[in-house]
Formats: sequence, C-alpha cells, structure tokens
Amino acid sequence: MQRRTRTINTGLILLLSQIFHVGIHNIPPVTLAVLALNVWFFLNPLKPLYESCISVEKCYQQKDWQRLVLSPFHHADDWHLYFNMASMLWKGINLERRLGSRWFVYIIATFSLLTGVVYLLLEFALAEFMDEPDFRRSCAVGFSGVLFALKVLSNYYCPGGFVNIFGVPVSNRFACWAELFAIHFFSPGTSFAGHLAGILVGLMYTQGPLKKIMKTCADIFYSHSGYPGQQYYFNNSGHPRSSPPPFGFRLSPEEEMRRQRLHRFDAQRGGTTS
Repeated sequence: MQRRTRTINTGLILLLSQIFHVGIHNIPPVTLAVLALNVWFFLNPLKPLYESCISVEKCYQQKDWQRLVLSPFHHADDWHLYFNMASMLWKGINLERRLGSRWFVYIIATFSLLTGVVYLLLEFALAEFMDEPDFRRSCAVGFSGVLFALKVLSNYYCPGGFVNIFGVPVSNRFACWAELFAIHFFSPGTSFAGHLAGILVGLMYTQGPLKKIMKTCADIFYSHSGYPGQQYYFNNSGHPRSSPPPFGFRLSPEEEMRRQRLHRFDAQRGGTTS
C-alpha cells in the first residue's frame, strides 16, 4: 500500500469543509460511503496511478481487468478528488433520496464498471478507425465518468430549467453535452472519452435497456436469495402497510401527501390501510 507523502492537500481540506458544512447527518448513507471510500483510497491508494488507471493496452491486451474496479476510486491529485467528490455530494444527495439507498448503491456499482468498459470500447474504436495506437495506451483514472452518468440521471428526473456552465445558461436537456465539450476545451488534460463513456452509460439507463436489465438481475437475485418480493413493516402509528417499492420507484411528494390524508381519514373511521 502506498501512502501519499504531501502534508497539505488543499482540495481535500475544502472537500471535508464542504461535507461538514452540509452536515454528515444530512448525507444519505451510500453517498457518504462513496465519499469516504474515495477519500480513503486517495490517502491510502491500493496501487500507484500507473497501475490502477484503465487503458486498452493494460486491461484488454495485458488482461489486467482489476483496473476496471480500481480506476474509478483513484484520483490524480487532491483537486481532482475535490471537484469529483463535490459533484458527487450534491448528485448523491438528490438521487439517493429519490431512488432509495439500495437501488442507488446498485447504480453506483454498475455505472463504475460499465463506464470503464464503454471507455475501453471507445478508445479501441478510435485506435482502429484512426489507425492511431496511442489511443490504446491512453490511461484514465477518476470518478468523473460515473458522475457524467449520474448527471444524465439527474437531468432525466428533473427535466426543464437551466444550468450555468462557464457563465453560459444551458438547458438541462443539453447540459451534459455542453459540459463535456466545455471541460475538454478548458481542461485539455481531462479524458474526453471517459466523460463521453459516462454520458453513454447514463443514456443506456434512461433511454435504453440498462434499467430493465438491472431490474431483471435484481429480481433474479432476490428470488434466489430467499427475500420475499413484498414485505411489511410498521410505521410510527403502528399500522402495517406495504414496504416502499423496491428498485428505486417512489411516490411523488403529492401522491405521498394524498396517501397520508387517506390514511388518517380511514383511521378516524376505524378502518385500516393496506
């Protein structure tokens, strides 16, 4: 295990300051765990960056597939960590609260692996079509590919509105693409293919078959592990009702308020809720 020798990491200090400003108790558990895991691997990297980054040459040609697992959780420096985890903090809070922790951790795990696979396919295709072997050696590291995929989900669940990208208002519908090219233009050292891979994975989930495939796999897992498909739990008033829908589907706030009003009305009449 290789520890970092620098004594001052300004980006890390800013990240911790932002986390404590939000309040640890206000951060959902999976989001907090992802932040902690990335900080831990930054301070205690399992391998040096040149042994944890992903490339066609290292992963495919040399069969070093463990890089697919290592690369998202290792960062080049403290500022790389700060910008990625600050973005993860807000995306995670919003998405985990909306989708539920169990489904969100499933998304993080799937997106972490899949963005790496799509990145390798993109770099392999570029190397073949452009006859440029350097694309096979291009090595990427960091969580930003996953963040681009999560951004697609955020825009999908919260359509409409605008975001400010380098001082320019951009519709949420095109925000991912605008940010992709803006970051590439202003920060040429970043991985364009890695960010594009994240967008494609996000689109596979929101517009393609990925979400359905994930749900099918989850259904198979729970059926074989002995978990019942529908369980019951008790709320604070002691009335039993069905557990929240599995796999990230929740009632909207308006529907939840309507359900609670009906519940109170039935209770006053002596009825029970299902």
